[in-house]
Amino acid sequence: MLVVEETMGVTEAAPIPRQHGEPLLDSAVRYAEERHWDVFPGTWLEAVDGREHCSCGDAACASPGAHPFREDWAAQATGSPAAARRLWGKHPRASVLLPTGRTFDALDVPESAGFLALARMERMDLALGPVACGPDRRMVFFVLPGAAAKVAGLVRRLGWSPSGIDLVAKGEGGYVAAPPTRVGGQGAVQWVRRPTHANRWLPDAEELISPLAYACGRDAAAARGR
Repeated sequence: MLVVEETMGVTEAAPIPRQHGEPLLDSAVRYAEERHWDVFPGTWLEAVDGREHCSCGDAACASPGAHPFREDWAAQATGSPAAARRLWGKHPRASVLLPTGRTFDALDVPESAGFLALARMERMDLALGPVACGPDRRMVFFVLPGAAAKVAGLVRRLGWSPSGIDLVAKGEGGYVAAPPTRVGGQGAVQWVRRPTHANRWLPDAEELISPLAYACGRDAAAARGR
């Protein structure tokens, strides 16, 4: 992902977080302290018989090591660096999860569509917020809160069916996994566009929806043609 970042022309060094080697606790504290994002600890990976399993104990866990381990996770989420330090002090291997619908919403698309849209956004000189990509080959664009309530309408106005393209808006009640969270044995979540001072002000979903819907529509058409 770092190679892609360089080819897209992003050269600014980011204070949060480094792509490799930073402890989960430090990353969580940095998100709260420098970005003012709420954070909460999720599950983690445990080695059993030479294989990594989710701490939830479900052998068929769909998101091993990267989902909430408490039902009241929304109430547990905190924007306090000191509280984040205490939480990860108790669970140092816990994944770093960020609730959506508070300081940001998230537009979740397939990785292939995300990179296509990203290239188009670059050509359009659109202002972007942070963008993350997970080992599940999904890309997440951070946008202003409120996106989840209006994305379906925006997609329809562009002539696409919301159910016909793979574009998911995450708002209140949702969450995303943040780098350097690892998901099963697949790898870690990484930044494609890191959080920086330059992208502290997030774009509105309306600014990004056209290239995202177009890219997801192309993805869907390609899948139907296979």
